[in-house]
Amino acid sequence: MRTVLISCTIFLFWFPSAPGVAQETQQSNPLEGYVKDAFKNNLVLQQKDVSLDKAMLALQSARSLFLPSAGFQLSYQTADGGRQIPLPLGDLLNGAYATLNQLTQTQAFPQLENQSITFLPRNFYDAKVRTTVPVLNTDLIYNKQISQQQVRLQEYEVETYQRELVRNVKSAYFNYLNALRAVGIYQSSLTLSLEGKRVNEKLVENGKGLPAYIIRANSEIAAAQAQVTQARQQAENAKLYFNSLLNRDGSSDIDTAYDADAALTLAMAQLSGGAPGAEREELKALQQAVKLNETIVKMNKSYAIPKLSGFLDLGSQAEGWKYNSDSRYYLAGLQMEVPLFAGNRNHNKVKQANLDLKNAQLSLAQAQQQLALSSSVSVNNLKSAWETYLSSKARLAAAETYQRLIERGFRAGTNTYIETVDARGQLTAARLAFTISKYNVLTASANVEREMASYNLGK
Repeated sequence: MRTVLISCTIFLFWFPSAPGVAQETQQSNPLEGYVKDAFKNNLVLQQKDVSLDKAMLALQSARSLFLPSAGFQLSYQTADGGRQIPLPLGDLLNGAYATLNQLTQTQAFPQLENQSITFLPRNFYDAKVRTTVPVLNTDLIYNKQISQQQVRLQEYEVETYQRELVRNVKSAYFNYLNALRAVGIYQSSLTLSLEGKRVNEKLVENGKGLPAYIIRANSEIAAAQAQVTQARQQAENAKLYFNSLLNRDGSSDIDTAYDADAALTLAMAQLSGGAPGAEREELKALQQAVKLNETIVKMNKSYAIPKLSGFLDLGSQAEGWKYNSDSRYYLAGLQMEVPLFAGNRNHNKVKQANLDLKNAQLSLAQAQQQLALSSSVSVNNLKSAWETYLSSKARLAAAETYQRLIERGFRAGTNTYIETVDARGQLTAARLAFTISKYNVLTASANVEREMASYNLGK
């Protein structure tokens, strides 16, 4: 009977896979697929894409200002009264006309009445198509450049969030795997505790054990069950957060066939990476902001350059809605605007633009320092995580050996049950520490990847 118990104890010692966790394959990497899904489905990223589309439309609008614009205009007026211009035609011509009629013995020259012309037109319309085109306007040139730079800024913002999303997805994925492994570890501990209780019950039945050990086993089982419940809840929360990043149902299954060992090898290559943060979109965006402010300074300084535009009117105007060859007309011309005095507002705009430029330059310098610091810190954190991983690996090996020796001594009667409980507790803690340190290395690797901007966004 004792031999049977020993055989069973040795079999249960091996650490089982966490329930629901698929076995890892060498070539499988579902994490990359999840990152691509996040790029497609993440709500915040979709909002930033909308902002980018708006910036592109603003650029198209700025370009269209260089093209001619045409519009139809129609005005109608009618009036009665008001100022008048007297025309004394009868007083001026009737005498001469009478004399001519006498000389010619005819009535060829009729008598005329005095007339008056009003200033306000009656039943008058003016319909025309006006075409305007800018000839010289520096504001349009600089506005187009500013719109182009704003589009690039928005592109950098999208890329910045994409990199942040990659880190969040990877970190959430590793947290979920870590939580699943913790469930498996606690379940293994619970299985060993149940087996320990069964062994002690058999020993008591055979008169070789102590009832106190059964009570201690029950306490150990209760603690293990609570740990399993807590670990499962943490795994469920990690699952909900991961699925929220991908904008999908929280209960969606997550593929866990991830080769963590291969990822650890790749993580170590990051310790000898290039310049910290040299390709970060945040720096590119700030550099672009400096260029944008330089453009604004140039635009404000060009206020004294005249603005020249041309226009062409093709239309018809007459009274009584008449339309004929006499009513039709065209009118072409040039318009020039030269600023003379504006109360120093233009000079103040130039000073303000220069201050904005200086502020952008200072922001760039500060960001360069901060990002260089954060990049170095992330590399140091990866080194520390790797050292902790190696230490926990050695600790796990020692805990496994210690547990085997204590179990063997307990079966031989040289060690107490309390020592076996302590050995199992140390083994569980070592397994947890090893699992946590393993995924801490991968999480630190994701942080380094973010700080170095080394992830290929597929641009």
